[in-house]
Amino acid sequence: MSAVSVFGLGYVGCVSAACFAREGHAVVGVDVARTKVDLVNAGKSTIVEEGIAELVAEQVAAGRLRATTDVGDAVRATALSLVCVGTPSRANGGLDLRYVERVCEEIGAALRDKEGYHVVVIRSTVLPGTVHGVAVPALERTSGKTAGVDFGVASNPEFLREGTSIKDFLEPPFTLIGADEAPTADAVAALYAGLDAPVHRVAVRVAEMVKYACNCFHGLKVAFANEIGNVCKALGVDSHEVMRVFCEDRKLNISPAYLKPGFAFGGSCLPKDLRAVTHRARELDVETPVLRATLESNRLQVQRAFDMIVRTGKRRIGMLGMSFKPGTDDLRESPLVSLIELMVGKGLELAIYDRDVSEARLIGSNREYIEGEIPHIWSLVRPSAAEVIAHGEVVIVGNATGEIRALGASAFRGRHVIDLARLFAAAPPDTAGYDGICW
Repeated sequence: MSAVSVFGLGYVGCVSAACFAREGHAVVGVDVARTKVDLVNAGKSTIVEEGIAELVAEQVAAGRLRATTDVGDAVRATALSLVCVGTPSRANGGLDLRYVERVCEEIGAALRDKEGYHVVVIRSTVLPGTVHGVAVPALERTSGKTAGVDFGVASNPEFLREGTSIKDFLEPPFTLIGADEAPTADAVAALYAGLDAPVHRVAVRVAEMVKYACNCFHGLKVAFANEIGNVCKALGVDSHEVMRVFCEDRKLNISPAYLKPGFAFGGSCLPKDLRAVTHRARELDVETPVLRATLESNRLQVQRAFDMIVRTGKRRIGMLGMSFKPGTDDLRESPLVSLIELMVGKGLELAIYDRDVSEARLIGSNREYIEGEIPHIWSLVRPSAAEVIAHGEVVIVGNATGEIRALGASAFRGRHVIDLARLFAAAPPDTAGYDGICW
């Protein structure tokens, strides 16, 4: 078991301190407010939360939890320090990091004369770059020591919901550890050895960002459900029954589906149905800003790709993929076709290859769409991927089909690659340049 100091005895700090003590660790809570320290030492909670009063009392009585205002005492008595101070919003929406920086300065000062490897863990919610840009400099400045050599620094975001925080701590979906060195990650992982949950060890900046991705998605879900509910009410539909059935779909709705960053959506369903719902909502005088913004965000992702192409300054462009999804010949509302139209309008010299889309094979509504909307596109189509790559100073990977993946990185030698489909997770070797749409 570890000896742990928890800096900040507010909501996150109090719950974390009590729960880590419950797991058998020796915990020292630290706060500048004497009233909070006295409460904990008296076996009382600093917050109101179901079960926390009893848990604090039990752990203090068991001798596993105490509190102090003395930073030096806490750091000397422990091997790992958790920073759980607040990061409130500034007037402009930015984060106020003064408490994080101040605590790190104080911990650093205490580390100056301490022997052994100490680990400092940022548990407060902070944006990517804070650990390396604020915490580490503050610790190094006051300790006179070097992060990663004399002490470790990690990110370990909390995912505690008010009202269910103890349950969330003991039954988490995962434990997230961002660290640059294995010994630091190991020390943090040891804190959670008694919990039955997967542990994800990632880069520090990834850990910092995951918390924001989660909370932004939660906010988006609330707004989405409310907008659907508002439309349902106006239509006389039971919104809770609609969303009950919606949530039964674990393959597409409540799942990893559609949650990989990449290019815009398209096809004959999503754009059309979003427009239909937002149009009907307008007729009913129901505002749906999230649903409307979804279409605008999608348009901006196409514009983002076009801007990346223009910034290369090259005129000969090779395009691999044209349909809205790999393995289909459907061009209706394909974002790749929208991108092609922007390039044609810019006067770029374009060559396109898509094995699933050919003039000879196209039938039905897809043929009607081509002939009615973009008949000129056939003059741009080439019979092979190799010919398109040979044409392009810039090669755009629109659909990463098995055929395109099989080409390998060497096929793109000397070309600037703009990857919309994550054909390459990193820059392929021997290219003139590489840009992923959002990686």
